[in-house]
Amino acid sequence: MEPDEKKTETPGEPEEESFGEMLDRSFVAPTRYEPGRKVSARVVKVSPEWVFLDLGRKGEGVLAAKELLDEAGAVRVKEGDALEAYFVSSDGSEMLFTTRVAGGAAGSAQLEDASNSGIPVDGVVVKEIKGGYEVRLAGGARAFCPHSQMDLPRSRGQEENVGKHSAFRITKYGEKGRNIVVSRRALLEEEEERKMREVMATLTEGMVMTGTVTAVREFGAFISVGPIEGLLPISEIGWDRVEDIQSVLSVGQQVEVAITRLDWANRHFSFSLKKTLADPWETAVDRFLAGSRHVGKVVRLAAFGAFVSLGGGVDGLLHISKLGGGKRIRSAGEVLRMGQEIEVKVDSVDPVKRRVALSLPATESPDTPEGEAEDYAKYLAPPPAAPALGSLGEALKARLERKGR
Repeated sequence: MEPDEKKTETPGEPEEESFGEMLDRSFVAPTRYEPGRKVSARVVKVSPEWVFLDLGRKGEGVLAAKELLDEAGAVRVKEGDALEAYFVSSDGSEMLFTTRVAGGAAGSAQLEDASNSGIPVDGVVVKEIKGGYEVRLAGGARAFCPHSQMDLPRSRGQEENVGKHSAFRITKYGEKGRNIVVSRRALLEEEEERKMREVMATLTEGMVMTGTVTAVREFGAFISVGPIEGLLPISEIGWDRVEDIQSVLSVGQQVEVAITRLDWANRHFSFSLKKTLADPWETAVDRFLAGSRHVGKVVRLAAFGAFVSLGGGVDGLLHISKLGGGKRIRSAGEVLRMGQEIEVKVDSVDPVKRRVALSLPATESPDTPEGEAEDYAKYLAPPPAAPALGSLGEALKARLERKGR
């Protein structure tokens, strides 16, 4: 190309971007944080005094290492770990974060700022008083925590809170620190919400998980599985009918349950213990052969018959036509009662429809134990005629005979 020849641009071809333009475009203005803002950050370095945080394109921050010491005095985070912290202040390009307002005179001076920004404060439950607890905060300030704000619903007893060291959120700061109200529950709910978001992508209906029984009611039990808590209905405890749930489950018990419902929007979760157990109908044909006899218990009475539990989660129907000893009856309750043990004979088994047809053993069967056939006959026979009518008939007959003489 000659020196005086100008470069011609191809129509539609973008112009080359200068280095200065690229530099301007790559520049991101530093994010301005308000004190108390909560952030998620990654640990990039840990020193004896400071933990350095990577805030992404928003910059870097520092956090006092003493806030993250474990019981042995060692920093409990390492490079690559993620944590949540609250912005406190900035000094030039350095941003200071904290996980809570700790003790000491400086902590006491920061209580009002913590109240305005929502930064948690350290405290210890001193004693239980009317309506709640007295809590001693950082710097020696006294605060009040209502009973309802100490724990999450269905938590452990109140007496266990006295002497507990924990983090609190100041919900009211008045009279220059002489009237402080705090909440521990607010922080617990935030932590549960965070854990909830983490597990939403990992849990699916049908998964089998280990849970802990947190409460037992007549209609079922509440089970805690990680950060979620849901209902285990009494009908899902086992294949057999459960009459007394407290004889099967107790608070604190570990159980394997299947997740049957995950309603994240309404926070409704359901579990099943029965679905983790072997289905008894898969072996019902082998265990209850046609013609075999079994002793079962009457578990339900209906107009058309009685349901008899054969054990192992399998119920059979003793139809009303098989009752009454050949006499017509209006309901199974006329001859059977709830909880009664009775010998039955299996007529047929349909594992697909989950049905077992039952009948009473033939009274003339040679396999019937001696005396049992008579017991059945007596039990199923209709009541005898009223003796008063029989006596009156005999009296009239005798009078006619006397007159004929």
